[in-house]
Amino acid sequence: MGWAYGIDLRQRVVDAIEGGLSHRQAADRFCIAVSTAGNWYRRWCATGSVRPGRQGQPRRSKLDAYEVHIMAMVEEDKDIALYEIAERMDVEHGVRAAPSTVWHFFAKRGITLKKRQRMRANSSATM
Repeated sequence: MGWAYGIDLRQRVVDAIEGGLSHRQAADRFCIAVSTAGNWYRRWCATGSVRPGRQGQPRRSKLDAYEVHIMAMVEEDKDIALYEIAERMDVEHGVRAAPSTVWHFFAKRGITLKKRQRMRANSSATM
């Protein structure tokens, strides 16, 4: 993901446009794209700020609304797999989620369930 331009550059471009330059002239002067200059000026007119908006996805999950239901599934069956939770959410609530989304849901809450393979006990291990 790219980085946003600095606030000082944004303000200088907007000031140049307000000073009488066209979007194209301001873009040429500051070596940026014409669309960028236009977007910054429109943002300035709409909000009064040249600060960039937040980048990336929102920090909430589509599964947050179903927290009680998911935790009940885990309580009901301690060995339920992530893909099984995802499938049940699709069938029961119509919410399609990848197993990785379910993993992120648990990771955000600090819940980690490590499954251990059932193995024969080591003969030299102390019990």
